[in-house]
Amino acid sequence: MRVTSNEIEPQFFDSFDGVRIAWRELGEGRPVVLIHGYFSDTKTNWLRYGHASAVAAEGFRVIMPDLRGHGDSAKPHEAASYPADALMRDGLTLVAHLGLTDYDLGGYSLGARTTVRMLANGATPARVVLSGMGLAGITSTAGRGGYFRNVLTNLGSFERGSREWLTEAFLKTTKGDPEALLRVLDTFVDTPRDALDAIAQPVLVAAGAEDDDNGSARDLADALPGGRYVEVPGNHMSAVTKPELGHAIAAFLRR
Repeated sequence: MRVTSNEIEPQFFDSFDGVRIAWRELGEGRPVVLIHGYFSDTKTNWLRYGHASAVAAEGFRVIMPDLRGHGDSAKPHEAASYPADALMRDGLTLVAHLGLTDYDLGGYSLGARTTVRMLANGATPARVVLSGMGLAGITSTAGRGGYFRNVLTNLGSFERGSREWLTEAFLKTTKGDPEALLRVLDTFVDTPRDALDAIAQPVLVAAGAEDDDNGSARDLADALPGGRYVEVPGNHMSAVTKPELGHAIAAFLRR
């Protein structure tokens, strides 16, 4: 049964630097941490379209943090609250806070990049899900960051229907904080190819058939020793609304 976002109250912990981070849980069983994308939040990415419910139905305890600067997590504006790899450190702090040892880990878009950064810095999940992400979005973060910096510093100026206008419209639906989100861009860190070579876990790389926003998902799967590519309908913005995404993640995790 699908659980709506309003039915789960957030819980909170203080991260490595004292910033308050929110998370929600759904289901019981084996833990899996799922991290949402940029401009989004747990409710929009995982709950609204039933993905968390699909995974929980397979016997999982789905743990879903709101990234720093997003959702119900703190949204400080000072630069000191957004050091390089802050999102990775938040994720590792959550895993430690919950005492997770045997668990799975994944994310969508920025959540996928954060997952890779966690893997490169000592996270040891059994299985990994990288969705809405391509190879370039992992190894070269500047280009995607530049796109969002342009949107956030020129709000209200884009032609209706343009890619930038649609991105700004999504920002409004999630009630994002533009200043905090600009700071989040400063946390991005590239992951070198040799670090990808060291990821030994089975990895599902799932992306929309028309999604090339972060480079090639097929190339990302090929770059990972245990990578497996699965295509779902849609582009970067629409794939996350399709039930096929949640079903693909649930099917991979239950193996």
